[in-house]
Amino acid sequence: MISLDAVTKRFGARLAVDNVSLTVPRGGIFGLLGHNGAGKSTSIGMLLGQVAPDAGTVSIAGVDVFADRQRALAKVGAIFETPAFYDYLTGWRNLRLFCEYSAPFDAERGREVVKLVGLEKRIIDRVATYSHGMRQRLALAQALMPKPELLILDEPSEGLDPEGIHEMRNLILRLNREWGLTILFSSHLLSEVQQLCSELAVMHEGKLLFVGNWRELDADRQWVRVQVDRQADAERGLTGAGLVDLFEYDGRGRLAPTATVPQVASWLVAQGFAVQALHPVERTLEDFYLETIHVRDAVKK
Repeated sequence: MISLDAVTKRFGARLAVDNVSLTVPRGGIFGLLGHNGAGKSTSIGMLLGQVAPDAGTVSIAGVDVFADRQRALAKVGAIFETPAFYDYLTGWRNLRLFCEYSAPFDAERGREVVKLVGLEKRIIDRVATYSHGMRQRLALAQALMPKPELLILDEPSEGLDPEGIHEMRNLILRLNREWGLTILFSSHLLSEVQQLCSELAVMHEGKLLFVGNWRELDADRQWVRVQVDRQADAERGLTGAGLVDLFEYDGRGRLAPTATVPQVASWLVAQGFAVQALHPVERTLEDFYLETIHVRDAVKK
């Protein structure tokens, strides 16, 4: 569905995107992760034809975005950067106005997407009276008007309260599962990406560090949490004994390939440690992301 081939973009002396090649398959929810300045927004801007690459090609559904932007984006909807609306107009009038910039307004389609995003009771109110969450819903309705096959969402949950984040997550899942949309999802909220995406890309300082299914990495390796009275000594000892490959924060450690939790417990007791907690833990996307970034920084040093 999406293809970036050896794409590079500079802004003056700053290298925003550095020779990035990325393919996003049709039909899934694909996550795009990275800190501020990692190159995510620049990459999305190139996908939408708003930022021209200095090198490489960008295509959607096999159509080069910069050779034939209109055809490439014909079936693409997006929430990109802060949605802008006319506050003095109603939500419905905003929806109609922005759609008419590129195509005739389909009122039946408008009613369908307004109902989907849950704005039917407020769509005739002025946008000035909308909460931030309602503006995000209106932006999503606008993105859905052209009956897209690809939906690009850049920080769609930013600024939402927990209830709004939950509702946006369910909307995204529904659009993928029931409407069959391919979704490119960029967010700083790693917990949301974890619940929505298995396939993802990690960008850091303009480079692509990882592409694939993060859940499959070390799928056969177990993580444990160790808490004892002399924590630093225990972590060094378990690593030296070949039972734990590495420790992260809060006593979280990755067991060596042949090690087991009972073996760790036996070693701790035999060495005279007072065990306060020892139990398996689930690997999170935050763990994976931080490890990926830290490995990259360590290689640079």
